[in-house]
Amino acid sequence: MHRFRASRCPLLLPALLVLAALLYLPAAANAGTLRRPPPAVELDVVDRHSGAILPQYRHAGRTWLPGEPGHAYALRLRNTGPQRLLVVLSVDGINAIDGRTADLRQAGYVLEPWQTLEVAGWRKSLDAVAQFVFVDPGASYAARTGRPDNLGVIGIAVFAERAPYGGIARVATPGDARRERAAAPAPASAQAGMEAEDVASPEAGGYPQRALPSTRLGTGHGSIEHAPALQARFQREAGPLQVTELRYESRFGLQTRGIRLDHGRPLADAPRAFPGSFVPDPPDWRD
Repeated sequence: MHRFRASRCPLLLPALLVLAALLYLPAAANAGTLRRPPPAVELDVVDRHSGAILPQYRHAGRTWLPGEPGHAYALRLRNTGPQRLLVVLSVDGINAIDGRTADLRQAGYVLEPWQTLEVAGWRKSLDAVAQFVFVDPGASYAARTGRPDNLGVIGIAVFAERAPYGGIARVATPGDARRERAAAPAPASAQAGMEAEDVASPEAGGYPQRALPSTRLGTGHGSIEHAPALQARFQREAGPLQVTELRYESRFGLQTRGIRLDHGRPLADAPRAFPGSFVPDPPDWRD
């Protein structure tokens, strides 16, 4: 009898452990230990005057952030995974690379695995961008080019790569990209940007800070600055794996919508040890 019991006990232990694990999983989920995975690409808006990431507020099923009139801003894109991704970037309903009315099939920025990229403006060439600036709606690039219908929204569409023949992507030359655009309906993508097609646009220049006649904001075509980029091949999957929209308005505009601003932080946002921002200057700092 003793031998029989000794031989059966090891066989029962694995079953008991499996049962215990199955019983533990719902409790762990209820305790909040299971988290939703992060998005493929995180999108933040950085105020370039302060270096701070603008807070985001959930309200009425949408995500809002406060813009400061006259302030330049940058869009920070962070690839959270190990695969190469294409990000089609729309500002006020306009593609930030080629200036056309935004569409999912257009050119975008290619992010390498885990890469963080800051896009500071409308791409004018492989060497320069015109700064993104929060401005009065009438002074926005969209309004000045006759397309004011989608002011106040920033969006990204993220595509995974369809790896051809082993998935090796080479850096293309500007001549290669021009020939591809002439031969194919979908333009080639850029590794850190793509040469913009010639688009009729307002003359570059800064926008002065001034009182807004409304609570709305748009994005202006600001001063030209150096921002080098490379071109690269990228074969995207048929559909996006992520589409994200951020809506922006003046701080007063958000308050009139009933969004409570608590010293620039969302009330429901918990403190983070690694918020992902650059170090801002102290209030009394002088160069």
